Amino acid sequence: MSDLSRLILSNLAYNDSFSRKVSPFLSDEYFESKTDKVVYKILSDFIKEYNVTPTKDAILICLDKVDELNEDSFKSCKDLVDTLHVDDKTDQEWLVKETETYCKERSIYNAIMESIHIIDGKSKSKTENAIPSILSDALAVSFDAHIGHDYIEDCEERYDFYNEVETKVGFDLDYMNRITGGGTPQKTLNIVMAGTGVGKSLFLCHHAAACLSQNQNVLYITCEMAEERIAERIDANLFDMPIDEISDLPKEMYKSKLKKISDHVKGKLIIKEYPTASAGSTHFRNLLDELWLKRKFKPDIIFIDYLNICTSSRLKNNGAVNSYTFVKAIAEELRGLAIEKNVPIFSATQVNRSGFNNSDMGLEDTSESFGLPQTADLMFALISTEELEEREQIMVKQLKNRYNDPAKNRKFVLGINRGKMKLYDVDLEEQHGIVNSNQTNQETAASGYDISFNDKFKKSDLSAWK
Repeated sequence: MSDLSRLILSNLAYNDSFSRKVSPFLSDEYFESKTDKVVYKILSDFIKEYNVTPTKDAILICLDKVDELNEDSFKSCKDLVDTLHVDDKTDQEWLVKETETYCKERSIYNAIMESIHIIDGKSKSKTENAIPSILSDALAVSFDAHIGHDYIEDCEERYDFYNEVETKVGFDLDYMNRITGGGTPQKTLNIVMAGTGVGKSLFLCHHAAACLSQNQNVLYITCEMAEERIAERIDANLFDMPIDEISDLPKEMYKSKLKKISDHVKGKLIIKEYPTASAGSTHFRNLLDELWLKRKFKPDIIFIDYLNICTSSRLKNNGAVNSYTFVKAIAEELRGLAIEKNVPIFSATQVNRSGFNNSDMGLEDTSESFGLPQTADLMFALISTEELEEREQIMVKQLKNRYNDPAKNRKFVLGINRGKMKLYDVDLEEQHGIVNSNQTNQETAASGYDISFNDKFKKSDLSAWK
């Protein structure tokens, strides 16, 4: 038994303050010998049941009740209990830090040994694909002492939070920044809804290209198109050229264009393809762990194209589970992944049959599950009509917004170049006349003072553009 493990067990037994700080994070796996494990288990069970540290007599009585010990093991455990004592001069902060370090080292050691066991083919339940997750969990061991926010005592911390600048991933589109207050925050799920062929993937590809141009690390997961097709769309966007002309570029010219981009962009874009309906949050989590271990790549934003053709990590898509429950589970798992990895996630969903030809979609037009809009932080619809197509525009309608007032800028239009896979801001006059939009004036939006477009233009000038 090491001196440190004996010191930890001694203070766990007889130091109430130390025990309350570290006992939630300790495990019998961190102790090497069977004797240590048995004594730790007695101490841990006693503290959990009675919420106090035991006396020596209490420990010995509990030890006497352990059935699986032979005479030698019992004597070894009793001898250990006899040696446990606390030195009042020991610095408590140092002791907690040393205990945390000890647990981390033991956790990493155990993870390595388990990985070797898997590689040698001795594990019946785990494959080599589990190794990145095992190592990642071991490296994440820490003593997080925070157990909640005290409304009175933590008021200064709360005030600092109110005045802290929130990290957001911005858009290159003015009105998208307006409705999100400057971009999408971390730990959020954001959903684009549209009919087939309207522009869901185009929006996701455009925003991915824009984030890359802003030196963000971008992960694009596709469950629909091949990796190369997604890359081709992003090529068209960043090269500013029609997608059907890219294949005609001479190789040297193609490489030259790509070099110009790489010279000015510090971020990375990784595109990963999964077969339709075969991957879910667990697969994406393992991918993130592998990207970090193998490439030191950590995304600032994740795109998943698209949510409805992912699979749930908790539920099987069979006759026993309806679409509402299944899609809601996928949405909850993706939002949980966003929180865990501290990134915004963008995905998309289809409209239902009634919403397919609807020029003014609502949340009720969400396909398969109303549980999706219940889970999402931001949800907006892309609407295309013949009139909008003629103008080379697409309309955006807010459906749900946890970042801002969804009644402001409820509807607006963006320019769209489908050949180049691009979206762009249109002139202010192009927004003129959108019914029930409650748009903000461009000059005053930055200051936070909003003016309805109906105040700026005479009502006689407004068209009934729905």
